Amino acid sequence: MTTTELTPSHAARKERRRRVTSAGKQLHAGPVTYAVLTVFALVSLAPLVWTAIAASRTDRRLAQSPPPLWFGGNLFKNLQTAWDQAGLGTAMFNSVIVAGTITVTTVLFSTLAGFAFAKLRFRFSGLLLLLTVGTMMIPPQLAVVPLYLWMSDLGWSNQLQTVILPSLVTAFGTFFMRQYLLQALPSELIEAARVDGANSLRVVWHVVFPAARPAMAVLGLLTFVFAWNDFLWPIIALNQQNPTVQVALNSLGTGYVPDQAVIMAGALLGTLPLLIAFLLFGKQIVGGIMQGAIKG
Repeated sequence: MTTTELTPSHAARKERRRRVTSAGKQLHAGPVTYAVLTVFALVSLAPLVWTAIAASRTDRRLAQSPPPLWFGGNLFKNLQTAWDQAGLGTAMFNSVIVAGTITVTTVLFSTLAGFAFAKLRFRFSGLLLLLTVGTMMIPPQLAVVPLYLWMSDLGWSNQLQTVILPSLVTAFGTFFMRQYLLQALPSELIEAARVDGANSLRVVWHVVFPAARPAMAVLGLLTFVFAWNDFLWPIIALNQQNPTVQVALNSLGTGYVPDQAVIMAGALLGTLPLLIAFLLFGKQIVGGIMQGAIKG
C-alpha cells in the first residue's frame, strides 16, 4: 500500500472531520433569497398599510379614482370618531378578558389532555382521541342554536361567560399538544420522575410543562388571535351594551351611508393589540420554537 492510500479508519476520520467543519459553517442568504423574502413581506404588510392609509383619509377621498396611495391628515380624527361611536373602551376591556381567559384555559387543558393521550395508558384512549379529532369536522354553525338555547336556560344572555365557556378547550389544541409531546417528551423522563417519588401533579409541573413550553407558546398565540377575532358567536351571544371588539366594530358599518374611513380606523384600532402582543412576545415564541426544534 502506497503512502497516498488511506486505511478505512483513516478515511472515516477524515470524512467525520469534513462533516464537522461543514456543519460549523454558517449559511448565508443570497440576493435571490432576500428578494423573495422582501416580496413576501410587502405582500403580507399590504393589507395593514392600506388600512392605515384609508383610516387617514376622508370617505369622499376613498370614493374617488384612483384610490389614495399615501397617508392623509385625518388619522387621529377618524380614530377618535371610531373609538367614540363604537365604544371601544369597554369592548377592548371585554376582549382582553375573553381572549385572555380562553387562551389560558385552552393552553392548560389542552396540554393536560395532550399529555394524557400521548404518554398515559388507559382504556379506550384511541377511541376518545378519534372522537376528539372528529369534532373538528363538525361545522361550528351547527352548534349555534343549541348553544344559544343552553346559555339562555342558564340565564347568561349578553354576558361574557357565554362567549368564554364554549371555548375553554379545543380539539385542535388537544391534538396539537398530543402530537408535540409524543416526540418532545421522552417516556424515560416520566419514569425517572416516578422512581424519584414524584406524584402526577409534580410530574406535570416539573416535567411536562417545561418540555411543552415551546408548543404552549405557539398554541397560546394562535388561540389568542382566534379568540380576539372571533365574530360569529359573540355577535349572537352579546349586544352593543356589553360587546367585544368585533361586535363593537360591527356598529360602525350601520347607517344609510357608512363612513369607510371611520370603519378602517376602527379596524386598525382592533388590530393594534394583536400587533403589540406579537411585538412583545414574538421573539420569545420564536425562540421557544427554535429551542424545541434543537432539542428534538
